[in-house]
Amino acid sequence: MKTLIIRTLLAAAPLLLLSPAQAGPKEDIAGMVPGLTADDVTESPIPGVYEVVVGGQIVYITGDKRYLIKGEIVDLSTNESVTESRRSSVRLQQMAQVKESEMIIFEPENPKHTITVFTDIDCGYCRKLHQEMDQMQALGIRVRYMFYPRMGPGSEGWAKAEAVWCSDDRQQALTDAKQGKKIDAPSCGATPIAAEYEMGNRIGVRGTPAIMTEDGSLLPGYVPAAELAAYLEKS
Repeated sequence: MKTLIIRTLLAAAPLLLLSPAQAGPKEDIAGMVPGLTADDVTESPIPGVYEVVVGGQIVYITGDKRYLIKGEIVDLSTNESVTESRRSSVRLQQMAQVKESEMIIFEPENPKHTITVFTDIDCGYCRKLHQEMDQMQALGIRVRYMFYPRMGPGSEGWAKAEAVWCSDDRQQALTDAKQGKKIDAPSCGATPIAAEYEMGNRIGVRGTPAIMTEDGSLLPGYVPAAELAAYLEKS
């Protein structure tokens, strides 16, 4: 029953129960997750409770391995989520593994901020956001696109993403595709679509557009260019 509950909470990496105790709480807890090490387990702000990062998820486990907590730790002195701050840090670490050569980038003349947008070609609000590309460029917002076809592998949106990637001019092809134009491009072999889709799932993308900022925050949904620029300046 305990294993079933933990698997339900963490489908990304089912937790397994340890029989013998190991060197200490961190090692002991790390042994509950295949592939995890003590370096992936840290003390949380709550004494006796440890933070565990599994994929892009953060959960908490008590040192005696009896309780798993899936939720937010909020510092009431600042009214800020400690958990979300850590999620942002984890997102940045994971996104650092993605090469910009595997993204489609719209570069302004004088960049002030960089955002990473997980996009679906057929998503209405993704198209609305892209229609404001000139405004974002004028505001100094550098846009890095990664694909997140919401219907998953084998879908029409996935095929459209691959066609855009295999085009000679990816920027123009993406713009055309978001305008509903058909993109005819021969297959170019392996594309980064699958890796980007997997990355989106790992860092918590659940819909599109999903906008990741320079500090690792993830903004779900469409944000008008002017509001986005103001948010980036403030943060």
